[in-house]
Amino acid sequence: MIPFLLLIVCAVAIYLSCEWFVNAVEWLGERLKVGKMAVGTILAAFGTALPESVVTLVAVTTGGTEEAKNIGVGAAMGGPLALATVAYGVTGTMLLLKHRKERLLVLADTGMAPGGPDTPPLGDEKDMKRLAKDQQWFLPIFIVKVSLGLVAFAFKPALGLLFFAAYAVYFWREIRSSRAAEAQEETEELEPLKFQPKAASPATWAVVAQTLAALAVIFLAAHYFVKQLDVIGPMLGLSATVTALLLSPIATELPEIMNAVIWVRQGKTKLALANISGSMMIQATVPSGIGLLFTTWHFDGALLWSGLITMAAITYLLATMRAHRLTPARLAVAAGFYVVFALGLIPILS
Repeated sequence: MIPFLLLIVCAVAIYLSCEWFVNAVEWLGERLKVGKMAVGTILAAFGTALPESVVTLVAVTTGGTEEAKNIGVGAAMGGPLALATVAYGVTGTMLLLKHRKERLLVLADTGMAPGGPDTPPLGDEKDMKRLAKDQQWFLPIFIVKVSLGLVAFAFKPALGLLFFAAYAVYFWREIRSSRAAEAQEETEELEPLKFQPKAASPATWAVVAQTLAALAVIFLAAHYFVKQLDVIGPMLGLSATVTALLLSPIATELPEIMNAVIWVRQGKTKLALANISGSMMIQATVPSGIGLLFTTWHFDGALLWSGLITMAAITYLLATMRAHRLTPARLAVAAGFYVVFALGLIPILS
């Protein structure tokens, strides 16, 4: 029972530290004047995606064998898959539950069912265009990333630098567009910093300290969460390969999922979705660049399958966004692609 108990303890630690992290990172964005959306796509995404990038870096640079290095390649592919399917699916489910709860409260107070659709669209046309932009950036980069795993040529490692350059361009675009959008929107009052709950405007050192402390706890808790999964997998009769491809990506992306849950609960849906899309851009570029530089970047059937499912999920989301038909229910459907991935692994691994 000890691994199961430790798994629960780690999950609770990740959730609580994420609450402190999102609280601090909003104040950090205010201090850096980066704009509200960049808080999600850049600051929060960079913090929560850093552990996965470190995992890839350590695996590909210190792995003594090609198999050990391939762990880093698997991490670089598993992260975007979990975000595009499970993270978006959980966010959609949380939005559905929140909306239904609000409708039940109205019904209890007035005795009449509220008007409007059961699953309203996620924002207006402007919001849909904003959401679609990140997917439009991600998809072509990810297609190139998967395509490179199917071919071999002498200068392929050098192309890893292009992935770093792609993220640099995305970073610059996000900061510029977020600041422009912030100038047109009303300033939102932030919750008191947990390190200084009585201060109307907390000290910068406290904001930075809370951000770093929360990230440290997230990193350690996520690390031990993955370790417990490695122990529990064989207990449940799962092979090491299945555990690595199915469970570990969800575990490593748990901080992003928890951030999304917390922001949805606070009514900050845009930040929740921005955190996921921003993390996906990091996962599509930084770990990929590292993998290309230090490995052969050659895909087997399982890795190719994960890439195809990720592209299918993003294509589905992008189509609904462009049609301005993205609702919490349709967002929740994204999790179904992970189920398809799991079922498709059965014949591949057997």
